[in-house]
Amino acid sequence: MEPENQPPASDLVQADHSPELEAQITSPNPDPEKPYRGLKWFFIGDQGLRAGWSIAIFFPLLFLIAWLVGKGFTAMHLLSNKGGGFTAKSAFFGELVAFIGMVGAALVVARIEGRSIMDYYLTGPRRAFHFFTGLVIGFAALSALVGALAAGGWLHFGPVALSGADILKYAAVWGGAFLIVGCVEEGLMRCFLLFTLARGLNFWLSLGIIAAICIDLIVRTKGNGVWGVYAVAILGLPPCLMLYLQKAPSAGFWQAAWVTSTLFGFGHTGNGGENWIGIFAAAFIGFVFCVSIKVTGSAWWAIGCHAAWDWAETYFYGTADSGLVAPGHFFSTTLGGNPLWSGGADGPEGSLLVLPIILLLLGLLLAFYRKRSPAPVAVSGTEQLAS
Repeated sequence: MEPENQPPASDLVQADHSPELEAQITSPNPDPEKPYRGLKWFFIGDQGLRAGWSIAIFFPLLFLIAWLVGKGFTAMHLLSNKGGGFTAKSAFFGELVAFIGMVGAALVVARIEGRSIMDYYLTGPRRAFHFFTGLVIGFAALSALVGALAAGGWLHFGPVALSGADILKYAAVWGGAFLIVGCVEEGLMRCFLLFTLARGLNFWLSLGIIAAICIDLIVRTKGNGVWGVYAVAILGLPPCLMLYLQKAPSAGFWQAAWVTSTLFGFGHTGNGGENWIGIFAAAFIGFVFCVSIKVTGSAWWAIGCHAAWDWAETYFYGTADSGLVAPGHFFSTTLGGNPLWSGGADGPEGSLLVLPIILLLLGLLLAFYRKRSPAPVAVSGTEQLAS
């Protein structure tokens, strides 16, 4: 506590005989930094390179690097797939191409922005712990879904499809493939895009992007299960509008979560065999992964959970994954009965039972991590001034 009677500032200066201290006390406050004007304003905002330019640089670079790497892999016959279809080898090297392209583009953009690639939600406390926890929970969640389908008679187990060394061989190759899948999809959606959009979005721009996605689906009726995209677009509107009206400091993060989750569902509409539940589930779990960044401090839990979920679904239980069935799986399973409950051609992710499983994941995140290691949230300059 300070004493009730304080000597005037001038007395303090005289007692200290410090010209530096006197200058600090007597000099007026410096003028606030003026905003950029002209061409510089067009490219630079109060947080450096504007988010739109970061995205405009990132994706062409990603495609260019991935194209060059893909050409090299094809020349080395690493991407050849004579049998066709979705195989462990095609998945591993195809995702590796995307991974190299993503990392290369992110390194360039991070350098331009004057930040580290780890700033895209890859720092934070206990990263290894969160990653391995995500692996365990992802496998357990998919196993719970498969168990519920089996208990209801919508999924039936057949004989083990592999034997001997093939069990370990395919487990390892699929494990590597889905680890890269987790890194690529989370790296794009929940690392680079979420971070970049969170510092550059406002509510009206978010709404415009969501509207453009929905209009594209209406005009072109792209893929299957488009109502899953419409559902997440509508559900995200009220909370984002409320945060905007309240001028909440974290509004930018949740608006970016709304956009990236909708984009994640939209990206799955091109898969064969998808239904609206599977598309909505993809968007919903994308939102859960955004929450995981907020409560754990990084994207590592999401990467682990994503990789283990896909590995369990495709390799361990041998079910369809987003409508795609792959050879080289451990168990043989078949789905039957009402597609609303079995998931039909979509697989377990297309079953109504997937929704309570994702809700359970969300509940576990909030219960165990919420008050332990919150993440720093990128916010726009307007929100920073309002906070």
